[in-house]
Amino acid sequence: MTAGPEISATVGIIAGGGVLPFSVAEALRARGIAPFIFAVRGFCDPVRVTQFPHHWVALGQVGRLTRLIRSEGCRDIVFLGGMVRPALSDIRLDWGTVRAIPSIAAALRGGDDHLLTGISRIFERHGFRVVGIQDVAPELLMPEGSITRRTPDAEAIADIAKGRELMHAISPFDVGQGVVVIDGHVVCVEDIEGTDGLLARVARLRADKRIRAKPGRGVLVKMPKVQQDLRFDLPTLGPKTIDGIVAAGLAGIGIVAGRTLVAEADVMTAKADQAGVFVTGLPL
Repeated sequence: MTAGPEISATVGIIAGGGVLPFSVAEALRARGIAPFIFAVRGFCDPVRVTQFPHHWVALGQVGRLTRLIRSEGCRDIVFLGGMVRPALSDIRLDWGTVRAIPSIAAALRGGDDHLLTGISRIFERHGFRVVGIQDVAPELLMPEGSITRRTPDAEAIADIAKGRELMHAISPFDVGQGVVVIDGHVVCVEDIEGTDGLLARVARLRADKRIRAKPGRGVLVKMPKVQQDLRFDLPTLGPKTIDGIVAAGLAGIGIVAGRTLVAEADVMTAKADQAGVFVTGLPL
């Protein structure tokens, strides 16, 4: 992996939901870099954010956000955490947002990768540098090989290969980053529900006896889209993903090494080992 850019002394984290913003903030602190969280109301965890210096911002307050980022001395910023795609009517307008409306509207007229890349250009025009996880916390990226005691068997390896082939084929449509394959059959493809919704759907199909394979077979395959901007929306795993895998009755997870984030890796691995499922990093 090539060396990333030299990171500034304080990194701004524009934080949505989930544990990832805090995992990255802790990783930055461990490297002697100061994190400053700009917490998006309605998404960022109001309890965990108190562990870090932070400001609250409403969704769409571009002017306020850029002023706050500049006041805290953040040259580099990173977008982390989940957020539901907003409608224009949900965006709280300030003057900075009003000026950016043409860019925001254009960004909303596409898939998630198009949206995030479009939003990043707004901040870059204000003089900030938008960086990715690989630049600020590369230790959170999935390594190659299995990180669990269980490893994929021949059937799981074949399911992983089919899942990768399918994800590569649908990548240009900017649909999702995951697929479930069981015994060579494509069962579900990730959509707007995300990975948790995908796994819940598989669990419902099992409960309805639409899936005949015994529990403990089949895989979740996750990978970024072809030509995806790797600063944004990398596939992410965490302890909650393992809960979904177990409920769905799958054997494990295959994810692309160096292109997938692992939040709370120790907790996730321990939970996977306890459940007897595998998590394996795939070569590029």
